[in-house]
Amino acid sequence: MKSRGLYGRQYLDIQVREHEIAAPGDDQVIVKVHACGVCGTDLNFVKDWSDDYMPLGHEIAAEVMEIGKNVTGLAPGDRVIVEDVSMCGICEDCKSGHPEFCRNLFSIEGQPGMGQYLSVRYNSLVKFEGLDYVAASLTEPLAVCLTAALNADIPLGGSVLVLGPGPLGLMSARLARLRGASFVAITGLTADNARAQARLDAARRMGCDMVIEIGKQDVEEEIKRRFPNGVDRVIVSAPPQSMVDALKVIRYGGLITFFGIHFGGQSTINIDINDLIFRKITLTPTFAEPAINFPISNRLLKEGLVDASQIVTHTFGFEDALSTITANVDGSLPIIKAVMLPNG
Repeated sequence: MKSRGLYGRQYLDIQVREHEIAAPGDDQVIVKVHACGVCGTDLNFVKDWSDDYMPLGHEIAAEVMEIGKNVTGLAPGDRVIVEDVSMCGICEDCKSGHPEFCRNLFSIEGQPGMGQYLSVRYNSLVKFEGLDYVAASLTEPLAVCLTAALNADIPLGGSVLVLGPGPLGLMSARLARLRGASFVAITGLTADNARAQARLDAARRMGCDMVIEIGKQDVEEEIKRRFPNGVDRVIVSAPPQSMVDALKVIRYGGLITFFGIHFGGQSTINIDINDLIFRKITLTPTFAEPAINFPISNRLLKEGLVDASQIVTHTFGFEDALSTITANVDGSLPIIKAVMLPNG
């Protein structure tokens, strides 16, 4: 079976490549990809990744086509979310209740999620129903946000600042509210293009109590006007430099969790360790590998507790891939979340 997929590297160098999908092995499943979201990681690759082309896409909603002889519990026609990195389930960490530390991982082995078909191991699939494929493709990024919200250990009635109004930031803000925060603020760059304006507008629609436009407003000043001692928690979905603002507004004994990355040489910041010690600040990175929390994330979408229609604004196929991804990078379209439909 032939499958086309997207690959990319810096300077928006995006290629469509064709590769062969073999008949399923004993533990393998062939899936047809109906929807795959564009992640910030994909955008980092096409902006800054200088090595060989990277396969694009890992936020995958698909349909089972063929199964290997050892596969049970799945059948052709099933709707599934594909975990891009799955835990083994049998190592010491998995068996000790810490699958997040598993290093014996199953992956999609360099296949682009923004492709027509994939061959994946059976344990990397999560069945779902009651959602269309586009909405279901938010399961993976929502699971990242849920992991961050859980890592933040948000106190009931607490105050939370989310840095970055992209799809993950918006969903993190929503989850902070669901986890019991009484105040949720979000920051974003000045709305000087269509994408930035759309995301700040979405933050207001989704119930953020405060929307701070960096460039027009000072984050520390705006937060400390409301909370002189700082906020209880900060979730950083923006690039690493945003940690500077996070450290300015976190209260004594507060916690910062962060998952914003950068591949263009801006992943290093200066941190005053004395300040962390004396103010008892906890820094908790969130790295959602292997995949966890997919079932509950899918349920949150199905039940409308996180509204996919507020997040997904654009869909595209192979013919519009370059223009849509370019607009996502340069902000020329009001894109909050773009989702590829590789099979039309």
